Amino acid sequence: MLRLRTHPFSGGRCLLAAGARSSHRRAGTSRKKGPTPPLPPPSPPNPPKKPTPSTFLGVTWHDSYSWMSNFEDPVAMRHMDVHMEQEEKYTEAVLIASGADRFQRKLMIEMAPRMAADLCTPPVKLGPWLYYRRAEEGKQFHVLCRRSAALHQEFISYSEPSVGFDFQSGRRIEQKLVDYNQEAERFGGCSYEERSEVSPDHHFIAYTMYDKEKDSFTLCVRDLTTGMLCDKPQADRVANLSWAMNGKALLYTVTDNDKRPYRIFCSILGSNKDDILIFEESKDNAVVEIRNTKDFQFITVNIFSNNSSKVFLINAADPFSGMTLVWECEPYVHCIVEHHQGWLYLFTDAARGGEAVDYHYLLRRVAKDYDSRNWESFLLEDLGVNIVDIDFCETHMVLILKEGKLFRLCSIPLPLSVDGKGPVHLSALQPCFLPLPEHVCQIMPGPNYDYHSSIMRFIISSPVMPDATVDYNLTNGKWHIVQQHNILHERTRTLYGSAAISDTKEAPVSKGVGSHDHPHCSDGVWNELTEFYACEYLEVPSNNEVLVPLTIIYSRKHKHENSPALLHGYGAYGELLDKRWKSEFKSLLDRGWVIAYADVRGGGGGGKKWHNDGKRSRKQNSIIDYISCADFLVQEGIVQENKLAGWGCGAGGLLVASALNSRPDLFKAAVLKVPFLDVCNTLLHPVLPLTPADYEEFGYPFEVEDFLAIRKYSPYDNIQKDVPYPAVLVTSSLNTRFGIWEAAKWVAKVRELTVYDPQRPILFNLTADIVEESKYLEAKECALEAAFLIKMVSES
Repeated sequence: MLRLRTHPFSGGRCLLAAGARSSHRRAGTSRKKGPTPPLPPPSPPNPPKKPTPSTFLGVTWHDSYSWMSNFEDPVAMRHMDVHMEQEEKYTEAVLIASGADRFQRKLMIEMAPRMAADLCTPPVKLGPWLYYRRAEEGKQFHVLCRRSAALHQEFISYSEPSVGFDFQSGRRIEQKLVDYNQEAERFGGCSYEERSEVSPDHHFIAYTMYDKEKDSFTLCVRDLTTGMLCDKPQADRVANLSWAMNGKALLYTVTDNDKRPYRIFCSILGSNKDDILIFEESKDNAVVEIRNTKDFQFITVNIFSNNSSKVFLINAADPFSGMTLVWECEPYVHCIVEHHQGWLYLFTDAARGGEAVDYHYLLRRVAKDYDSRNWESFLLEDLGVNIVDIDFCETHMVLILKEGKLFRLCSIPLPLSVDGKGPVHLSALQPCFLPLPEHVCQIMPGPNYDYHSSIMRFIISSPVMPDATVDYNLTNGKWHIVQQHNILHERTRTLYGSAAISDTKEAPVSKGVGSHDHPHCSDGVWNELTEFYACEYLEVPSNNEVLVPLTIIYSRKHKHENSPALLHGYGAYGELLDKRWKSEFKSLLDRGWVIAYADVRGGGGGGKKWHNDGKRSRKQNSIIDYISCADFLVQEGIVQENKLAGWGCGAGGLLVASALNSRPDLFKAAVLKVPFLDVCNTLLHPVLPLTPADYEEFGYPFEVEDFLAIRKYSPYDNIQKDVPYPAVLVTSSLNTRFGIWEAAKWVAKVRELTVYDPQRPILFNLTADIVEESKYLEAKECALEAAFLIKMVSES
């Protein structure tokens, strides 16, 4: 049985080693001996090979390790358990032989303080309440609490657990809503919440908890007045939640056996009647999602299928009155509908006039107009300016814009003054461009539940600044950092003190599109790390077709010439590559490493065409772009030859592993986290349920063109034979979208086909399912990755 590993380098093993050294010293007094010969390198596991033929569309191949994913064969599963234990022992032995085990412990001491979790989340104002989650001493999971916003105008503290205690009156002023430590007892030690929604009247909270035995999310509704769980609704396999009738009714979606949301139920709280089915999607390829508009007047129903994307509205005051179609377009298109004072706003990237577009745009229409075609454009396009995201409150609309590589945050007063004027440029809508730091790589709207508040929260991210939670007052442009993590505790200078958290800074607010007068970190406002680490943006030619954005960060204390480097990549689902500051990389940066990010085709940040050019039959473009960036780093002397490592997670693991297959000589090492490696077999015979979006991204293998492309780029099917590969650390867990057998199969096949080199080991590390819930385990895994990279690259 697979089990959670304790630290392999502590306890009895160390005591035994100490005893052996003592005996050697005693023996040395009687006769002199030469130096102890080095231990022979450990031998990697050799799992059974059971070649299984497969033929599809005229192509035949043999898979020697297909048995690893055969859950219905108990003999195969016993072999898999034995093999996982052998992999565990081999990884431990290699780490000990290389000294990486001791180095991992050293790095853990460095990383753990930087990765300490905040004891309290920033409070979210919703109506008369402030909602927040805080830690309790000695408890593993947080507690969801609230307190009256009127009791004190300011929150006592954003980071201390005493936040819920009034020292003047000597009484507790908070109300515990959900104790996730108690939830863990209900759900077998697991406390993973996917959705939670407080009712508009603040009397109930609905949330979904993961039930490991059922492998699904269970709906829970708690009465916030009594603190008791409600008898109903009770449902399993719940995906989405929306409130109706001002909190008296709850709508929720449930999934089928393939985890596809397909039914909408409505439950009247306090009623003894069964929940009512108000919609069921019969098409197997369609997915149903629901959400409340910000003002809680409507519930939007999005239905995505192979044929179309549709948006319906349900009147939240009368959820049984039916669904009204308000928008329909081509399949798998992003479309969000919001309501504001009698107007519907649509944010989408659907085709316009039958022509595909490469960007998102905004439309609007009168809410009472039931013709789904009567949408109007009110905003003319400004060249080079793209809308990335949008948020609403009662008084303002806020746009997240991107001009080239520059992110902007723009607020527009509502209601719009464009009636009868037709579409206008952004500059005609009285925009205010809110202050931002340099090097912003991502802006995410915060919860912003309070529709009636003109203060909106955003999370500002940068490669050289820890994520900052910032509140902007849209009426006067004032802003302040609500919370930001301090990772420089060891320095005498306090980078993020209480003054930076509590003081309200007022910075100049720019008017008009095209203005770039952002305040810089030299005034000490934004608490960046640019004093210590530099960030540069480069463009890399790829295959004589495109210029690929490449971001590099490095320590100002070290030259970034002929350095070791870690190159990140993702390139899937049109998602932005995560370039946010990560405290664990400080250990590499301070040792002279360069951290690089390749924004390859298939990912986000380059428009819809950039995504389309890196998916399905064009997936090879992502791999070509990544290799081009790796070559560029070496050829330009930024990275020393034979000192380059790759890093990829999930679909990024697919990207990096495919690059290793194409150019194993280019990399010295790589880390693949929960990677997607056995693409062809997984898409043809999925062991875990796949969504239509997965086939849309990686290819539909039942179409010849896609099948041949998948066979060409699938990492498991393109391992080079009889050539040396770089050192690779592959990590996976039982709780992942991509099964552990994918990683195990790839590792076994690489060892089988390539040239064995004990100095370049291929390691497989099975992590705990709860890594993301434990800062200790997270620090341990990050320290393992860093120790592996430094030993294999810097010290080799």
